[in-house]
Amino acid sequence: MDLSSLLKPGAVKVLANVTSKKRLFQDLAEIAHSAYGLDATQTVDALQERETLGPTGVGHGVALPHARLHGLKSVVGVFLRLEKPLDFDAVDRLPVDLIFALFAPKDSGVEHLKALALVSRTLRNPEICTKLRANTDPAALHAVLTVGQGVQAA
Repeated sequence: MDLSSLLKPGAVKVLANVTSKKRLFQDLAEIAHSAYGLDATQTVDALQERETLGPTGVGHGVALPHARLHGLKSVVGVFLRLEKPLDFDAVDRLPVDLIFALFAPKDSGVEHLKALALVSRTLRNPEICTKLRANTDPAALHAVLTVGQGVQAA
């Protein structure tokens, strides 16, 4: 598994003004609908439901919201870079500007966990985060996330 199998180029965006976690989840759902055909309402509901279990802001300006959805065949992702960091109730209380959302089939077990671990490992790399924060072009962001992942995931 690598990030290029989880993340379509069309699922990478830069957003200027996200004012709340609720609005962020709506934006993620709209992008997931556009890129993967996911039901936007079901996606928002699933993200909010998961967030009630505990915040998915993992620290250092990174959030990894995730949800399991009916009707999905495989794990897919959406990446957002926010121009203005958002308060996300992260573990370190810092606002987030890099968001990688994962959506998995309702009955997925280990694949969902492997994908979450891969994304987490990737976004714990300070060099990758610096490159992501230095770019505003979605194609460049996709390339930073997906090029050479086989080597980094080893």
